[in-house]
Amino acid sequence: MLPTWVRGVAGRGLRRVLCEARVLSCAFAKGLRRLESPDRMSAEQLLKERCGEPNEAVKRSADGPRDRGDGGHVEKRLKTDVAEEESADGRKFPKRKVVLLLAYSGKGFHGMQRNVGSSQFKTIEDDLVTALVKSGCIPENHGADMKKMSFQRCARTDKGVSAAGQIVSLKLWLIDNILHKINSNLPPQIRVLGLKRVTGGFNSKNKCDARTYTYMLPTIAFAPKELDVEDSSYRLDKETLQRVNQLFSRYKGTHNFHNYTSQKGPRDPSARRYIMEMACGEPFERQGLEFAVIRVKGQSFMMHQIRKMVGLVIAVAKGYASETVLDRSWGEEKVDIPKAPGLGLVLEKVHFEKYNKRFGGDGVHEALDWTQEEEEIAAFKEEHIYPSIVQTEMEEKSMVSWMRTLPIHDFEATATGAQESRDGKQVGDDDEDGSGSD
Repeated sequence: MLPTWVRGVAGRGLRRVLCEARVLSCAFAKGLRRLESPDRMSAEQLLKERCGEPNEAVKRSADGPRDRGDGGHVEKRLKTDVAEEESADGRKFPKRKVVLLLAYSGKGFHGMQRNVGSSQFKTIEDDLVTALVKSGCIPENHGADMKKMSFQRCARTDKGVSAAGQIVSLKLWLIDNILHKINSNLPPQIRVLGLKRVTGGFNSKNKCDARTYTYMLPTIAFAPKELDVEDSSYRLDKETLQRVNQLFSRYKGTHNFHNYTSQKGPRDPSARRYIMEMACGEPFERQGLEFAVIRVKGQSFMMHQIRKMVGLVIAVAKGYASETVLDRSWGEEKVDIPKAPGLGLVLEKVHFEKYNKRFGGDGVHEALDWTQEEEEIAAFKEEHIYPSIVQTEMEEKSMVSWMRTLPIHDFEATATGAQESRDGKQVGDDDEDGSGSD
């Protein structure tokens, strides 16, 4: 049986044990009177005097093991996870990993992702990064290389595509009134609607379980091909809506969508995608024209996939193609599928269900749920996204012009064999939700 004093210091590090042993040995050598005197120093005080404060490694060892966080890595304690740095005005603010809830109208922008060094095409991220620098959230010298701030978008949107629930993750200085200051440096058609703290290793793209998109279009798109595509008096009846939704429901489940993107072969495993739901809602009127909104939720989408899913259903509903083309499109044959215009496409919401289940209730991090922001999201769509789609459609008639191209597609012609690059190898296409676009 070890003496009590030995058991008491066990686990505090070899250096500390040796120091205590040396101090106690000296104390006993000087006699009990020295230890019992009123001005005596305790063994702990002598230890500090002789050996100094225990180093950080000893402190961590004595504190016990750390909790393991995202991805099995050791999660830093909250206090040590906060790095304080000086902002442009000389004040110190904590720099933490956060996510921003972003809403924007895509009209006038060449997509979400910025092209560093190119000022020819303006993107959403160009304006966002500029606003972050001007508001004092990130250092000015990091604006050109956002990797230094661990910046990651959840989904990339193409030219003209809007978003009501885009998520970006990055490290920021948590300045006072942060959302107000960021938005004051953004144009009206881009808004940061929310901010939440996340784990240090969080990546908005990799941690996303699913994405929900909507597609707004004039209901004349579902009218029979014999009807004039510019007939603004057309109204969608219940039977046609049921027929359209029956076609959209065929997409549910896992299918091979190699025909719904470019440069993917039929045997490419990444072409298999899981669709959770897809349906068209009840029609409504805007400026004398009837519209409807299609909603689709899936784990991930490839470039142009959603627009081709919508385009093929329109072709079948109007009578240009038979329903059997859907089954053939998932096979190895190459099928000609029309791509609907990008105007009505909106990134509605991104989902983080697994992350929320693991970290949402740990008492430190917040669940990535934006229920409190729903009114602001709805108001932004009504003020900026829907009016832009309606007005652009009425002025440019993108859907009308596209529908006139449907007769030139040959839905019965097929070609076998994988799509191949020039060197004969199958080539992949970037995901819409990563570095590609829809």
